[in-house]
Amino acid sequence: MLACLLCACGEATTEATGSSDETTASSGEPQVTGGERESANEIIVGIPQDLDSLDPYQMGTAGTREVLFNVFEGLVKLSSDGSYVDAVAASHSVSEDGLTYTFTLRDGVLFHNGETVTTEDVLYSFETCAASTVNESVAAALSAAQITAEGNDIVITLAEPNSDFLAYVSNAYITPADYTDQGTAPVGTGPFRFVSYSVQESFVMEKNPDYYGTPAYLDKVTFKIFDSTEAELMALDAGSIDLCAHLQYDQISTLNNGYTVLDSTMNLAVALYLNNGVAPFDNQLVRQALCWAIDVDEVMAFATGGQGVKIGSSMFPNFTKYFDPSLADHYGYDVEKAKELLAEAGYPDGFSFTITYASEYEHPYGDMAAVIQQQLAEVGITVELEPIEWASWYTDVYQGREFESTLVGFDTSVLTASGMLQRWTSNADKNMINYSNADYDAAFAAAQASQDDAEQTELYKQCLEILSDTAANVYIQDLAEYVVIHPSLEGYEFYPLYILDMSTVRYT
Repeated sequence: MLACLLCACGEATTEATGSSDETTASSGEPQVTGGERESANEIIVGIPQDLDSLDPYQMGTAGTREVLFNVFEGLVKLSSDGSYVDAVAASHSVSEDGLTYTFTLRDGVLFHNGETVTTEDVLYSFETCAASTVNESVAAALSAAQITAEGNDIVITLAEPNSDFLAYVSNAYITPADYTDQGTAPVGTGPFRFVSYSVQESFVMEKNPDYYGTPAYLDKVTFKIFDSTEAELMALDAGSIDLCAHLQYDQISTLNNGYTVLDSTMNLAVALYLNNGVAPFDNQLVRQALCWAIDVDEVMAFATGGQGVKIGSSMFPNFTKYFDPSLADHYGYDVEKAKELLAEAGYPDGFSFTITYASEYEHPYGDMAAVIQQQLAEVGITVELEPIEWASWYTDVYQGREFESTLVGFDTSVLTASGMLQRWTSNADKNMINYSNADYDAAFAAAQASQDDAEQTELYKQCLEILSDTAANVYIQDLAEYVVIHPSLEGYEFYPLYILDMSTVRYT
């Protein structure tokens, strides 16, 4: 998942729920203007990027999915402790051989347009999800399964057991089969329903009065879209928004109001991602030289105040089943080693290249880029910094692969190792860095085919080692996350993925 901040089910998921520690930014109550609120039981949430789609099967970024989590649900859905709980399904069971999943639909579940959810809607939703190109691992898993309706049950038969399958089912959002306006007026079954959307301005949702589960506490939530985190911070200081997530330590330290601060980590693999398909980054020696020439500890110290966790491959630390902390030190900081590798690669005098990043994320990515620019100058490499708008970054860099290098963080929409790692297989649609390595492809394919958990885990770890050994990218860190919330609000919960669940937030 692309989480610019871009945006993998295992044994370690319950460890990824975040800290419950709370602090207060400073003394004094925030002065809420209330100018954009129509009632006392609504809030305004700041987000630093626009939604890329309202269609659940077209949304490609973490920033979009974390908002629409409130609107759409699958037969099961992720909970804050990392487990999967029944949602549109009242119950589910798995056969002893792990090949057959049976989901019994919950009676009387209504879509936001008032229609009752039927098995035909579920079959349509699975078919649509299987044809989607924005989530390859989910689409592949569903395409390979046999899915039928038997009375009020949905029966899914697999060719072979798949321990990740329930996670994939959670991403098959249930939508009406006869509804064609998801891209402009989304309809789901979640605790909130769509009200309005204005490009680069806001996404508004209201409490779903017909929700089958625990109803949302708030009557209305407005996600106000800002063009930068700095603009969000100004709004916080002015008291015109009530909640802001994904902030960094130095940002919250500047606030002069009495908001409550919650902390966790973002579950991202932040790196200087290198386009392996263009020179000189098609040369492994050059990529390795960059890894030796960049002092990751200094980058973290300057850009994030040393907060967060250092990484060495494409896995975030809270996914402890697969995370290998030793890879964080696979490369040290060694200027002479970097120069030797550059000379061996045919670049004794260095070269020039561009680091592109989304301008809305000047902090931390612009800060990281500035440090990297200075460090690489010591080995004769000239770096140009290119901040561009998020929308352009998404279409040109992520989708179009028109870049040399970029700073960004990847997460996953599905809490599985394959969700993090499939994107780097040679023919993956999401392989924006054009990484191609036969050993990696073979290890990933073997992991997918393995039915032994220990063997599968080891194979996924081999994938991570290969990414590190071949210097696919210059890996940096998982970012610390701070959520700032109005002191009169409570109930915010961290998830092991990028999610802004507003159904639990309430006034005290």
